[in-house]
Amino acid sequence: MRGIFGIVGLLLVVAIVGVLAKKQLSAGVAPPAPAAALAGTGVTPPTGTPKEQVQQFKQAAEAAMQQARPMPTDDK
Repeated sequence: MRGIFGIVGLLLVVAIVGVLAKKQLSAGVAPPAPAAALAGTGVTPPTGTPKEQVQQFKQAAEAAMQQARPMPTDDK
């Protein structure tokens, strides 16, 4: 009897997860935020193809790593 309840419970969970996954996948992609909403935050919307965006990110990360760090002071 306990095994039957376990299987029924497992099937119920799988069904719920399936319904939620189908809902998520059918929702599609979120619409892009309007430029007016991003204007006050200092965030610029991404431009170009995804490949160009990855390249821009890599260049920005390399530039940030190349900046000199301030030397610590010896105040002992």
